[in-house]
Amino acid sequence: MILPFTIFHIIVLIISPPLASGCNSTCGSLYIPFPFGMDEPHCYAHKWFEIECKLGRNSSDIPKPYLKSLNLEVRDFDANSSLVTIMSPIYHSNCKNNKNSSNSNKIVTLRDSPFVYSQNENTFLAVGCNNLAFLQSNGTTVGGCVSICDDDNSNNFNLGNYDCNGKYCCKTSLPSHLSEFNATVRGLGELSSGGCGYALIARTYWIIFGSSDNSAYEIEKLNELKNMEYVPALLEWEILNDMLINSTFQLPPDFYDSNVTSLSSKNTGRQCRCSEGYYGNSYLPGGCTENQRFSYKNNRVKKWAINVGISSSLGSIGLLIGLWFLYKSIKRRMVKKRRENFFKRNGGLLLQKRMSSGEVNVDRTTLFTLKDLKKATDNFNKNRVLGKGGQGTVYKGMLVDGKIVAVKKFKVEGKVEEFINEFVILSQINNRNIVKLLGCCLETEIPLLVYEFIPNGNLFEYLHDQNEDIPMTWDMRLRIACEIAGALFYLHSVASQPIYHRDIKSTNILLDEKYRAKVADFGASRIILIEDTHLTTMVQGTFGYIDPEYFYTSQFTEKSDVYSFGVVLAELLTGKKPISSTTTSEDSQNLSSYFVQCIEENMLFDIIDKRTIEGGEKEHIIAVANLAYRCLEINGRKRPTMKEVTLELEGISGFNNKFNAQQNDEEIEFYGIEQYQPWDGFSASNSLSIMSNQTHSTDSKLMHIRAIE
Repeated sequence: MILPFTIFHIIVLIISPPLASGCNSTCGSLYIPFPFGMDEPHCYAHKWFEIECKLGRNSSDIPKPYLKSLNLEVRDFDANSSLVTIMSPIYHSNCKNNKNSSNSNKIVTLRDSPFVYSQNENTFLAVGCNNLAFLQSNGTTVGGCVSICDDDNSNNFNLGNYDCNGKYCCKTSLPSHLSEFNATVRGLGELSSGGCGYALIARTYWIIFGSSDNSAYEIEKLNELKNMEYVPALLEWEILNDMLINSTFQLPPDFYDSNVTSLSSKNTGRQCRCSEGYYGNSYLPGGCTENQRFSYKNNRVKKWAINVGISSSLGSIGLLIGLWFLYKSIKRRMVKKRRENFFKRNGGLLLQKRMSSGEVNVDRTTLFTLKDLKKATDNFNKNRVLGKGGQGTVYKGMLVDGKIVAVKKFKVEGKVEEFINEFVILSQINNRNIVKLLGCCLETEIPLLVYEFIPNGNLFEYLHDQNEDIPMTWDMRLRIACEIAGALFYLHSVASQPIYHRDIKSTNILLDEKYRAKVADFGASRIILIEDTHLTTMVQGTFGYIDPEYFYTSQFTEKSDVYSFGVVLAELLTGKKPISSTTTSEDSQNLSSYFVQCIEENMLFDIIDKRTIEGGEKEHIIAVANLAYRCLEINGRKRPTMKEVTLELEGISGFNNKFNAQQNDEEIEFYGIEQYQPWDGFSASNSLSIMSNQTHSTDSKLMHIRAIE
């Protein structure tokens, strides 16, 4: 019995994946795995995967592989993970005699192809002094960041002293399904030193600072951007469904559906992957081979017991039973030790300390097992993904009791502060307009949080991709604004300790089954001591929502959340995105500054969403607009508190509801307005005083706070 088992493993070790007959599988020193290939059409799955082997851009003697249809140089293939490393261009501004000057107007276009920039494996990076870097796709700005300097060292700065968080360089995550890449860099007006600036998409591990022995090598690369034209980036790919029509290529039976190139959840293609414990090329029949080290590590005790039992078959059965119990005991110890290591690495000791100090409300949370969450999410199936971000990936799941939940798998890479921070904060909150934390799982390699499931996406998607079946009416916008304000008022003033959210934006406002607002994503939030007035931190947040006072002082106050709320309120009124851009960078607009300008020039109704005007009374719209204007004050001291904002919105909402009820009874009366003025007769200034008197005198019972559930 031992001999056939040994022969089988020897055969597995020496067999290599089959290749198509007559196909060249190497270009220079790089091996080209199927479905990629060269020469004849039967050597690759589709023309998109055809490789052209030619001399590099510097006319070197060593030939290099290129994706022929896209003319992109390839540095590496990973067929099992459906990833390919390409050389992505560097964009620059105000740089003289640079080697990469030829890339200044180049646009990388992957549209209609099976390739997209990988959101998880890449980062958008900008380097330079006092520059704004915009990541653009299809003529629209989809991301960006700011790099600043406070000295005259723009041409010889040392990135090694900074973690690329805004000083000399900045970075941000990529949007999902990025199929076109262009970047522009421009100065920060009077702050600009006129120095050279660079913008690029690069593989995340290529730009990690101070995390490994090779960090000095990476930092040297970034300081030498002037001598580089391209940097490595990762493309994710799939076999598109239409590639399989009338094609001789057949996928192996263990494929799964994917939507790599689709912005929706619709399946657009298929991918293959070797099972756990196997390696090789999953796109070839029999291309996956068992990992001998994995097999030995996980089965060595069991195999030892079986082999001893076979060799001593004439001996005592009691010996076999003893060995079996020894195996089970060792396995239990191994599992226990592994869970303890995961618990410590995922911040379990820090969490225990906070639980013992009373910071965490244990009664409101459940400790889930990995087995429970794997079953709930179908083993974290890609089709269950609800969204991806800088902190990790969120999956939709169903527990054994039938309850639908959202499971967040963090991408912490050894840093667990954001995970622990979100867990501690949400465990103390009990508010109907804040997403509810149900529990966590710490016994896994990657920490997991479990939340209530919010079915209708986020406010940004609903506001800017209007649903014709359920339109965004004025009443709905006003109600959502009241709910967000009430949640922030709760965090600032009602919670046992004040909490600053620090990342208020429309994508962090979720909508439940009744389209009620739920504030989410507390990874950047902080609990503040009652006697403190501000929090000094490294500047972080989302471009377009950041308080300019916080940006320049690094001091975050409760008024910084008020500013971000003002941007969301301007979004609700205008239907515009916080940052809008056309194909030219000069046309880029910041919604907050544009909104304030229109208010001051009495041009409010030039930018108000037409759907808002159709459904709302003009004096109500003007009152809300003036409230947003006050929230967007540059001087934080002049902004209202969230308590004042909530009171005003509740007053306007209460008057609006009363007006609608009277209108339905055909008894229309304007309380507090002696004379009705036509649409053209109103201005932002005169309506402010009217609505101020109106909302504070109509009915004091309407001025209530719906903050605590």
